[in-house]
Amino acid sequence: MLSVYPGIFIQDKQGRITVIFPDLNHLATFGDDMNEAMEMAVDCLAGYIHSEKRAGNELPPPSPVESVTPQSEGIDEHDPDIARLFVSLVSVDVEEYAKTHFNKAVKKTLSIPRWLNDMATARKINFSKALQNALKKELGIEQA
Repeated sequence: MLSVYPGIFIQDKQGRITVIFPDLNHLATFGDDMNEAMEMAVDCLAGYIHSEKRAGNELPPPSPVESVTPQSEGIDEHDPDIARLFVSLVSVDVEEYAKTHFNKAVKKTLSIPRWLNDMATARKINFSKALQNALKKELGIEQA
């Protein structure tokens, strides 16, 4: 499902761009150019939404883009350090983004007693799955 929130883009005289999401507790990120700023905005938005959902928190509804203004955030559009200022929608499919960015598998090296390894191997136990289940249980994370 696509999540879409308005962001305020503020470009300074050196070309760096700050992005602020007023609806999400003024969450902010930046990039050295427009491409990097948008990539960072998508990553920031996805990370925030993913974390809030995992914590069981309700997300605020996105404001209509036309109601978001730099002035509502206390940004002076006449500031001499600002080269460009605009509001744009930022969208991300959080579940898809999480699959490729937040849920990547990481390799772990660990040691277990040989007898335990031999018994588990004989029973064709999937070590990765067993470790994940044990860690989820230990951390009190719901297992699907």
